[in-house]
Amino acid sequence: MKLIDRYVGWQIFTTALFAVSILSVVLVLGNVFKQLLELLVNSNAPLELILSFVAYILPFSLTFTIPWGFLTAVLLVFGKMSAENELIALRTSGVSIGRICLPVLALALLCVGLCLWINVDVAPRAQVKMKDALYTIVTNNPLAMFDSDKVIEDFPGQKIYVESSHGEKLENLHVYQMNNEDDAMQVIAAKRGRLSTDRNGRQILLHLYEGRLEQRNAAAPNEFLKVNRATMDEATFAISLKALYEKNRKRKGMSSMTVGELIDRLDGAPEAALSERDARARAAQRSSAKTEIQKRFSFSLASLAFALIAVPLAITAHRKETSIGFLFSLVVAFIYFLFIIIADTVKEKPEFRPELLVWLPNVLFIGIGLWMFYRLQRR
Repeated sequence: MKLIDRYVGWQIFTTALFAVSILSVVLVLGNVFKQLLELLVNSNAPLELILSFVAYILPFSLTFTIPWGFLTAVLLVFGKMSAENELIALRTSGVSIGRICLPVLALALLCVGLCLWINVDVAPRAQVKMKDALYTIVTNNPLAMFDSDKVIEDFPGQKIYVESSHGEKLENLHVYQMNNEDDAMQVIAAKRGRLSTDRNGRQILLHLYEGRLEQRNAAAPNEFLKVNRATMDEATFAISLKALYEKNRKRKGMSSMTVGELIDRLDGAPEAALSERDARARAAQRSSAKTEIQKRFSFSLASLAFALIAVPLAITAHRKETSIGFLFSLVVAFIYFLFIIIADTVKEKPEFRPELLVWLPNVLFIGIGLWMFYRLQRR
């Protein structure tokens, strides 16, 4: 039996390792091109920063590719064993399907433990580091942010629109100084502009030429009769890169938080003590935090759910073609991840109970897998 365990276990392990590697490369490259393509074209980002960004995005990709790669491996290996009658030979020798699948169960539990560690601790911390690396790339050459026909909203308290940019030279730009309610308190429209960087002071210097200034009343920003207007030949504004970095660090999404930080989001004033608007916002925040916590634990069980449904599915299909195995894995993974996407879509709507919805694919797949195993054993 040890020989059978080693044979089945090694086939699953090597195939899963190959599948996870291929899927991870695809997802990582997709994220790199999605988030870094513009910066890579417009800036001279150091190679070490780009490599660090790739390293930090890898754990997030592994949360998807480990269960998906394991599913693909089980489908391919057991489909091949079934098509080549290896399973029939083992069963005629008195070895049950359950005993043959023992290495699969052991590897599935190993994947569950690994995914739990990544989902709960590694991936959230890596996402924070990934954002830091992304903003380090941006601040390494901030001129790359000023692209043509683009509204730049990254700088705290400011919005900048540039109609046309040619390196450090800008044409037809608008600079908006915003208050805490996101109202424009000061608007400057300039025909020409020029960018320079003060690396020692960690700031961008925006030089404006041939401009018009509108200063709005702080008490009544929407009353245009109280707007003060002036013209200016030249002006220089300093934009802090340090403030940009601090803003990025404070703006953490749910996926970037550890479980402890998410639990802290559940604390706070009771909703009954808040106004109706604040109570709705508070309920949405609590629902998002609960859904994110449950999703991390539920998602970690995906490898086990996939294993239970993949073995009988591969044996029933009785096909050894790699294309069929990949097709089955794509369909199964799509159905599973669809439930997660739906739960994420309604995570701010507590009436839909999204924290329970994220467990539905596990319950469904494990239930169907056990039923298919039962029927397979009785054949």
